[in-house]
Amino acid sequence: MIMPRKVVAVLSDLMFTVKIIEAAKHAGLKAVCVKTPADAITQAAQDCAAVILDLNFAPVELITQLKTGEATRSVPLIGYVSHVQADLIRQAKESGCDQVLARSAFVTHLASMMAILAQS
Repeated sequence: MIMPRKVVAVLSDLMFTVKIIEAAKHAGLKAVCVKTPADAITQAAQDCAAVILDLNFAPVELITQLKTGEATRSVPLIGYVSHVQADLIRQAKESGCDQVLARSAFVTHLASMMAILAQS
């Protein structure tokens, strides 16, 4: 049996955890939710379609670690944050986050993002 590719989500919010797990499942992906940078790096190094980061929970330094790690540098990073946190958005982009979305846009586009990731 072939295991589905996975997305790794670094977050603590239960509501977003459920949304991500359901959207991934619907797209044929597996969602692995982690709470520590070490777990994120370990999981991202193993057949990962993308890493999703709650930028209010995951440290910005994790972005740099993922983008400089040999096994994780090519994994797409998708961050979400409150739209009013301009400094955090800038820091995430400067650190290498491939896409940074406002929370509302993240929720709106989650299903389509998962579908695209499932096809990549």
